[in-house]
Amino acid sequence: MTLPVALAGNDIIGQAKTGTGKTLGFGLPLLERVTVAADVEAGRAKAEDLPDGPQALIVVPTRELCQQVTNDLLTAGKVRNVRVLAIYGGRAYEPQVEALKKGIDIVVGTPGRLLDLAGQKKLNLKSVRALVLDEADEMLDLGFLPDVERIMAMLPPKRQTMLFSATMPGAVINLARRYMSQPTHIRATSPDDEGATVANITQHIFRAHSMDKPELVSRILQADGRGLAMIFCRTKRTAADIADQLAQRGFASGAVHGDLGQGAREQALRAFRNGKVDVLVCTDVAARGIDVDGVTHVINYQSPEDEKTYLHRVGRTGRAGKTGIAITLVDWDDIPRWKLINKALDLPFDEPEETYSTSAHLYELLNIPAGTKGILPRADRTRAGLGAETVEDLGETGGRGKTGGRKPAVAAAATVTEERPPRTRTPRQRTRTRAGETVAGETVAGETAVAAVETAAVVTPVVDAADTEGEAKAAPRRRRRTRAAAPAAEGAPTAVAEAAPAEAPAAEGDEAKPARRRRRTRPAKAEPADG
Repeated sequence: MTLPVALAGNDIIGQAKTGTGKTLGFGLPLLERVTVAADVEAGRAKAEDLPDGPQALIVVPTRELCQQVTNDLLTAGKVRNVRVLAIYGGRAYEPQVEALKKGIDIVVGTPGRLLDLAGQKKLNLKSVRALVLDEADEMLDLGFLPDVERIMAMLPPKRQTMLFSATMPGAVINLARRYMSQPTHIRATSPDDEGATVANITQHIFRAHSMDKPELVSRILQADGRGLAMIFCRTKRTAADIADQLAQRGFASGAVHGDLGQGAREQALRAFRNGKVDVLVCTDVAARGIDVDGVTHVINYQSPEDEKTYLHRVGRTGRAGKTGIAITLVDWDDIPRWKLINKALDLPFDEPEETYSTSAHLYELLNIPAGTKGILPRADRTRAGLGAETVEDLGETGGRGKTGGRKPAVAAAATVTEERPPRTRTPRQRTRTRAGETVAGETVAGETAVAAVETAAVVTPVVDAADTEGEAKAAPRRRRRTRAAAPAAEGAPTAVAEAAPAEAPAAEGDEAKPARRRRRTRPAKAEPADG
C-alpha cells in the first residue's frame, strides 16, 4: 500500500502491526529514488546529478534496530550497489567518518551520534531528499523529540518525510502536522485480523509468584516444538540475573540490555541469529523492530509498562505469517497494571489464572512433557553457547561494562598487582595491642609513663610479691605509685594486701614528700574510671 504513494514523493504516515514488513515499505522507495553510479553508467542520470552527501536519512531509536535496518537495505540494494551506512553510538568515530568521506547514499542512525557528526561538520545533510522516522513513537517516549527537531532543522525544507510505527499516539500526529506536507495516513490491517495483536500469535497470561518465575520459565523453555525464545524484563538488573540463572540451569542464554557494552550486545544478537544461543534475555531495547527467524516463544518475565510495549514485545514472534506463542507472567503487584493493558487492547484475560511451576494446566496448555524439571538435561545441551561467538572490537570510547577497545578491568588490576613491590615491614597497628599478653613486657618497657599506667590498669590486679619487686627494678617510681593508688581507690583484694610489706620502704619514702605524692596520685585515681 505504501509503495505507489512513496514512489510518487508524497509524505506518508504508515501504521501497521508488528511483523508486516514496514522496513521494506519505506526502504524500497528510498533505494529506487536515490541516484547512484550505476544510473550514470546506464545513462539514466548525469555525473553532475550525483550529490556530495547522503540523499536519504533514516532515524531509528535503538542501536539494534539501526543495525538491522542497515543490513536489510544493503541486501535489497545489492543489485544497484547502493551505499548504506549505520551511524550509532558505542562504536569508534573514525570508521564512520572515513565512510562518509568516501561517499554514502543512505544513512541510518540514532539521534545522538547523528547530531555529533553533524555538529562536527563530518555529516552533510544538505543533499537529503527523503527523511524516515522509524518507530517514531518510541523516539518520543525516550525523549528524543528535541534531537529529532534539531536534525529536521538541518535538512532542506523541500523533502519527502515518512513516519512509520505499529502504534501512533497523538504526539506523533502533532509532529507530523508541524513537519509534514499533506501526509497520507496509511493504516494496514487484515480483513480477518480485528484485534490489536496479530491473529496467529497464541497468548497466555498467568499470575505467577516472583520467587517461582525462574523455575516456571525453565520448564516453559523445555516445551515440545520450542525454537528460539526471547524473554523480556523491565530492568537491566533483572535481565542480567535471569540470563545467569538460565545459564546455570544448562540453557544457552545471552543478554541484551543497556549496561552491556555495544560489543557484548552485538555478540549476543549474532549468537542468537546464528543459533548458538537459543534464549535471549533482554530489556525493551530489543522490543522494537528486531526480526529474527525462528522465534517461536516470547515470554514477558515482568509485566510491560503499557499496551504499546506489550504489542511490540509480543510482535517478536509470529512474524511474516508464521505462528508464535506469547506468555506473560503477571505478579500480584502488577495486576492493576495488567488490567489497564488488558482493557486497552480488549483482551479476554482480565483475571489471569494463578499458576505455579507444578500446575497441571501449565503443562497442558504449553505442551510441556510430563516430569520436566527446572534443569535442562545434559543430553539436550546441544547449543554452542555465547562463548562460541567472538566479541568484535568496536573501538568503544568507554563506559560501564564495555568489552571492546580497552583492556578489561581484571587484567589491568592484575598488572598493577605484579608491578607493586612486596611489603617489607609489619603494619604499625599490629604492634600496639592493649591486652596482649605476649607483648605486654615490651609495651611497658618501651612506652611512655601514661601507656604504662593504662597497661597496669588492664592487667589483672592479683600479682605475686616477686613480680612486683622485678617490675619495681625496671620502673621503680611508675609501678610503685600505681600499685599504692589502686587499692586505695577500689578497695584492695587480699593478695594485694599481702604484697604491701614488700613495698613498705617505698611507701615510707613517699610519705617524706606528701605534696609530691598527692600531685602524682591524681592521674592514678582517675584510671579505674577509664577502665
